[in-house]
Amino acid sequence: MASTTEGAALMVVGATSGAGKSTLVSALCRALARRGFDVAPFKAQNMSNHGAVTPDGGEIGRAQAMQALAARVETDRRMGPVLLKPSGARTSHLVVLGEEVGVADAVGYGERAARLRPVVLDALQSLRAEHEVTVLEGAGGAAEINLLDRDLVNLPLAAAAGIPAVLVVDIERGGAFAAAYGTWALLSDRLRACLHGFVINSFRGDVSLLGPGLRDLAERTGIPVLGVLPHLGEHLMLGVEDSLDLTAAPPSAHRSGTTDRPVRVGVVRLPHLANPSDLDPLVLEPGVELRWASSPGDLSDVDLVILPGSRSTVADLTWLRERGLGRALADLLRDPDGPFVLGICAGYQMLGHTIHDEIESGAGAVAGLGLLAVRTVFTVPKTVRRAEGVVADGSGTPVAGYEIRWGRPEPVGGGDGDVRPWLQLGGEGTGRAEGAVRTDGRVRGTSLHGVLDADALRHDLLSTVALARDRIFIPSAVPYAQALDAHLDHLADWVEEHLDLPALVDLARSATRVEEAPGW
Repeated sequence: MASTTEGAALMVVGATSGAGKSTLVSALCRALARRGFDVAPFKAQNMSNHGAVTPDGGEIGRAQAMQALAARVETDRRMGPVLLKPSGARTSHLVVLGEEVGVADAVGYGERAARLRPVVLDALQSLRAEHEVTVLEGAGGAAEINLLDRDLVNLPLAAAAGIPAVLVVDIERGGAFAAAYGTWALLSDRLRACLHGFVINSFRGDVSLLGPGLRDLAERTGIPVLGVLPHLGEHLMLGVEDSLDLTAAPPSAHRSGTTDRPVRVGVVRLPHLANPSDLDPLVLEPGVELRWASSPGDLSDVDLVILPGSRSTVADLTWLRERGLGRALADLLRDPDGPFVLGICAGYQMLGHTIHDEIESGAGAVAGLGLLAVRTVFTVPKTVRRAEGVVADGSGTPVAGYEIRWGRPEPVGGGDGDVRPWLQLGGEGTGRAEGAVRTDGRVRGTSLHGVLDADALRHDLLSTVALARDRIFIPSAVPYAQALDAHLDHLADWVEEHLDLPALVDLARSATRVEEAPGW
């Protein structure tokens, strides 16, 4: 039995996608960190266009960055050694240990997955050797029997590393007992032996009503139920990345009682939307009404339009035109009293005159929306870095974020649509101009993800929009970083109250020592 200083570890797997694995891992990381444990999160393989940047310029899934924040540790490439970034119906860009290495086809990925097994196990075991407790997140369903031969992230990894696992089941969608029992029943004896507990998630109502079912499940499987987590209700979820979370509802709804004329922000719902956490600071603003926009009518009464990031820039630009959104934006900007527009990363590139892409889409030269005097060329190597600086208006307003992009936007001069830099990034005397603002101030763009995390910048922008559009903007009195930390503490409170945390710690301590792991 390992002590907490010898690589204790616990895996959280799900009966389905959207069961709550990411949220539960974040909650456990914060709960353990609050109890004095040195904790690290880990997800062997993630499929997401929601990325984050490590201090040394590596790319990992955003959920693991959120979990690292919960654990109060710095992000590390090893926390997410394999990242698949979907670029089409059957293809994904493959990132291994923070570096993009190529394109993976869904059908042929099995052979490549086999070659990645030692990479994943080495990353996990080296991380375990440096932390007291490692909390692992699975992916999808734990008993996807058509994929078990290529599974790098669920119970096959738990068996290879000798790590106990708990299965989380979302009861709100129905069929929870069948999902829990069915997962257990479909597993081989070797994988079934890794399961040591069930967690029921998202329950609404009197938990005593579940008693007979919980007892029956435990009797049938020999595995205890370690807790029933109540539905989080109206608590705002931050940093979501699962497609089920993104499609469930708009990023936020206006919270009544703040103002009857909030700033209305329409976020264009790109098919390959990337890094939706860019919107999280707006979700927490009481003076903002945030909504998705998928058709021209959705933009008819907004004050600020946001074109977010995308993993398939040219394809999503084509979608914009096909849906009539490109023409709608141009029409709105011809109105002197129309809305403001902000483009982030790919959205910034789409606003420009041209995009030349021989890398991501291979489409070559493509006309942009022509709303901002910039042109973008896709160039290797890929830019993956953190950055900080100030707003380039002499105010000294600070900003920080990260860049993940092939595209290099540059201003083009001439005409009434001239632009000035929006940001100045880097140190004194060595800074670089970044982003662009049209001379009339109505359109701006940046390659910096997380740009709206900066409270003063966000409040200045929204105040400018409100003044021009005769709206009332009441800024949040709580800094975004503080609100994010409070969110993670709320999740920790949730698991501490409703799960058998000491039993989970004991399970983690029972993990096989790193040097004694069975291996693949």
